[in-house]
Amino acid sequence: MPHYQKRGRVPSKRHTQFRKEDGSLYCEQLFSTEGFSNDYTLLYHHYIPTAVTHVEDPKCLKPNPAPNSNLMKSRALYGFQIEPEQDFLKSRKIILYNNDLHIALAAPTKDDQTYFYKNADADEVIFIHEGSGKIVTQYGELSFCYGDYLVIPRGTIYQIHFDNDANRLLVVESFSPIRYPDRYRSKNGQLLEHAPYCERDIRTPENLKDYDEHGDFIIYTKKSSLLYPIHYATHPFDVVGWDGCNYPYAFSIHDFEPITGRLHQPPPVHQTFEAHNFVICSFVPRLYDYHPLSIPAPYNHSNIDSDELLYYVDGDFMSRSHVERGMLTLHPGGIPHGPHPGTVEKSIGKTSTHELAVMIDTFKPLILTEEGQQIADESYAKSWHKGI
Repeated sequence: MPHYQKRGRVPSKRHTQFRKEDGSLYCEQLFSTEGFSNDYTLLYHHYIPTAVTHVEDPKCLKPNPAPNSNLMKSRALYGFQIEPEQDFLKSRKIILYNNDLHIALAAPTKDDQTYFYKNADADEVIFIHEGSGKIVTQYGELSFCYGDYLVIPRGTIYQIHFDNDANRLLVVESFSPIRYPDRYRSKNGQLLEHAPYCERDIRTPENLKDYDEHGDFIIYTKKSSLLYPIHYATHPFDVVGWDGCNYPYAFSIHDFEPITGRLHQPPPVHQTFEAHNFVICSFVPRLYDYHPLSIPAPYNHSNIDSDELLYYVDGDFMSRSHVERGMLTLHPGGIPHGPHPGTVEKSIGKTSTHELAVMIDTFKPLILTEEGQQIADESYAKSWHKGI
């Protein structure tokens, strides 16, 4: 949970009169999830945020499952084979999904985005593998660059602007709120001393600008996997002030402080975010285990309860015989997996790693889509057999 923030001008008490210089009222809006039982923010608009002029027919964005996709087969996927597209929304290709989340890859190019986007289905986590720019929201702006996680609560209206054409994104849509792991937080919500990051590492929106404009403003709104073009009469960023705990924020993977030990540490030490039925972890450069007989390579393990998806960002990965930037490996629950033959012995004596990766562990099986199958290496499941 991000902590309380305030930007711009707000009245001294909530739900009270807040007037403009001409005597008219600003329009208060409560922005919350899970009804009135979770974090919320109060925003103050020049105009009512409900002034819809018309709604166009929606476009279906439901993922298409790959035919005859084997849920018990390990796969490698070559993420950089996703072709660049100019439009941000069209560039997002869902490659894996279940009822808890959608996982997409995107290679958007720089464009002058005139529309606005709102995901009313899901919180979004956008990992910036390549590229830089800023997202503009009703809360202000967030600049981003290589290695940033952008955490965008559902319902946030935003535009994304890139500095150049070379951009690679990993996008997670979560149908439950994205949170800091419970074990990292005190009972009052503060990040604890043993957490691998703290509040100072969280970047919150800046440069709030209120747009006092009338016109035709299109917000592409995703609901139930349908994308609705909704036209509004006033600018959606007409916010003069806000305060609360529900807003987008950024966190850099480079600010994640690794937890190490004398012996190999299990994946939960890399956990960065959690949601219902899945977690997101960060593998960062770190010292290896320092027991004199330690084996740095991970041991073989059985994913009985979860699928493991690893997205390789940069660096060397000693547990795999072949890795490329932007490659993903999917190891499904129910069958064991581990380091490739020869990599265990090779890891002994190593003192550090410079790997950078994002891992998503789900507690329900992930379904491969048609788009995912197009970039999948189906022979990967047999790669442990070689050399035996």
